[in-house]
Amino acid sequence: MADPKRPSQDQWTSVQAYTIAAVCLFVGVAGGWLVRGSQAPPAVAAATVTAPGATNNSAQPSPEQMKRMAETQAEPLLAELKADPGNPELLANVGNVYYDAQQFPVAIEYYQKALKVKPEDSSVRTDMATAYWYLGNADSAIAEFNRALTYEPNKPNALFNLGIVEWQGKMNVDGALAAWQKLIDSNPNYENKAKLLELMAQVKKHSGLKPGVQAKAQAE
Repeated sequence: MADPKRPSQDQWTSVQAYTIAAVCLFVGVAGGWLVRGSQAPPAVAAATVTAPGATNNSAQPSPEQMKRMAETQAEPLLAELKADPGNPELLANVGNVYYDAQQFPVAIEYYQKALKVKPEDSSVRTDMATAYWYLGNADSAIAEFNRALTYEPNKPNALFNLGIVEWQGKMNVDGALAAWQKLIDSNPNYENKAKLLELMAQVKKHSGLKPGVQAKAQAE
């Protein structure tokens, strides 16, 4: 039987949507909620990425325009790939072009090819995980963030993004807070430490759940 004091899923969503709006301000995340694992390729004019279920009322190119933009940007890289098809950096850069144009399935395809050659590239794996999240696949995103962390356990972007997806995608407050706490503990000079601590405090406040209660509450 559901606990009448427990927030409904709709209430969770509204609270989280309100609080996540502050994340961009608190942590300085540009281009969407999550942060990139790697540097974006040069000369890519990407629109702001909207997270699953969110709306974006700002003017931006249509999906077809974004696709054409990516294809144009990718042309010289694809030409280079013909001569060096197994180059993981080139493959990842093509993935980045499609990622920044919000063509996430194609981006994932190239990231997968890059990772077959260089599986230990935690930045590429973090980007692929983020692409899965923007497609609404929280489980694959979490799996890939965790794989990235096996190669680089203290990678700030992977830990931050993992926390966001655990929180927003799985409503796993404990998992989110654990990832963010590890980020702070393992990166004492993390530039957004104070702001992330503030975010963590807000998540605890708005969740309405005490640490350790999350799994039980979700099972009810």
